[in-house]
Amino acid sequence: EGLPFLILFHHPDDHDSVKEYNDLVKRELMGERSNVNFLTADGVKFAHPLHHLGKSKEDLPLIAIDSFRHMYLFPKYENMRTPGKVGQFLQDLYSGKLHREFHYGPDQDEEEEAQKENEINTDNQGGV
Repeated sequence: EGLPFLILFHHPDDHDSVKEYNDLVKRELMGERSNVNFLTADGVKFAHPLHHLGKSKEDLPLIAIDSFRHMYLFPKYENMRTPGKVGQFLQDLYSGKLHREFHYGPDQDEEEEAQKENEINTDNQGGV
């Protein structure tokens, strides 16, 4: 088909993340079926693509897009539980943003936002 894949890489014993991913697809992403294929993959059997992402079985579960040109890692697996986050990740693929950032780094506004978030997290980790 030539459609990119949105893939959940999971540990073979991890059935919860597979259910959570499938529920997410049914709840939020069914409208994307003409643009992307949804897959789950045993992250132990498919360790090679994980290696290209700089990840290993210890990092499972994780979500990535395979566009056949590049693989793009969904930044934080836990954020899949935030409505719209995975959908936005797909929109970033369609718009070319993921490809641009793959080659040139994060867009300036996102870099500033990440810096602010890090500053807030650093401030909150202070003493009593």
